[in-house]
Amino acid sequence: MDIISNFFSFLNDQLLKMNWLYEIVKLMVEKVFGLSISDRLGGSIHFFIYDTIKIFILLSVLIFIISYIQSYYPPERTKKILGNIKGIKGNILGALLGTITPFCSCSSIPIFIGFTSAGLPLGITFSFLISSPLVDLASLMILASFFGPKIAIAYVVVGLVLAVIGGTMIDKLGLEKYVQGYVREIENVDAEIIEMTRHERIAYSKEQVRDIFKRVWIYVLIGVGIGAAIHNLIPKTVVESVIGSKNPFAVLLATVIGIPMYADIFGTLPIAEALFGKGVGIGTVLSFMMAVTALSLPSIIMLSKVVKTKLLVIFVGIVSVGIIIIGYLFNAFSYIFI
Repeated sequence: MDIISNFFSFLNDQLLKMNWLYEIVKLMVEKVFGLSISDRLGGSIHFFIYDTIKIFILLSVLIFIISYIQSYYPPERTKKILGNIKGIKGNILGALLGTITPFCSCSSIPIFIGFTSAGLPLGITFSFLISSPLVDLASLMILASFFGPKIAIAYVVVGLVLAVIGGTMIDKLGLEKYVQGYVREIENVDAEIIEMTRHERIAYSKEQVRDIFKRVWIYVLIGVGIGAAIHNLIPKTVVESVIGSKNPFAVLLATVIGIPMYADIFGTLPIAEALFGKGVGIGTVLSFMMAVTALSLPSIIMLSKVVKTKLLVIFVGIVSVGIIIIGYLFNAFSYIFI
């Protein structure tokens, strides 16, 4: 048993956390910059280089794998699958299918329009819309590399639960009339599903890696930069006074701060890591991440062109309240995960 435990611990340390990379960057900071990572400046430089390289490596490998899987489920096939299932089962399936689409919140909206114009139940399309940017297989692996498998799995589970509950509530409220009329009028053409060869799937996966890399690299650098500043330059007392465990409004504040920002999970993780390192509660950290990824201001603006104000407000309200509840629950039961 100890051998198996040590083996998985080794895989986690070397493949996900990349301790080997940590040591290489540490040596580089000491030899090239002549700084110690225990100093503020040296620690910030180490944090920036190490996290940037680690995220880009994980991002490239995981997006390739996920895109290869996703090549078996093009939008046309997904619409056919979802179109045959109604009710809560449809919401669950919509949320689960969202996990194999490595999209940010803005990228998910065109798929949402396609599903809606195809006549899929509104609740199912919203379950997909919530799940797609919030939870995916890449986020599970990268979260595990930063916070460990318990928190990563719990994050994915509560994200899926939020997507299912959110979609189900919207479905029960009967809000179809609040979708903009032009969306329903879009001609829905069932394109023929073309099976790819293995070579074509590999080419598609490589293209997805390049495309997503181009879209997120700047947000990763910004996120790592902010994370490095929080981790080594901003005093712990300052962070704790604003969103620390002693502030009963920390989760609410983190959610409100996260909504106007625009990034995907890859850009928010370094910030979350730094906040967690400063003693911020795990629930507060996850609420911030969820707000940024699921309710970014640009995605809300884009969605406002697709649905009417009442439906938009209800969607944002349901997801925001869900994120806040999740945050407080994680903080209350943090001893289970840490």
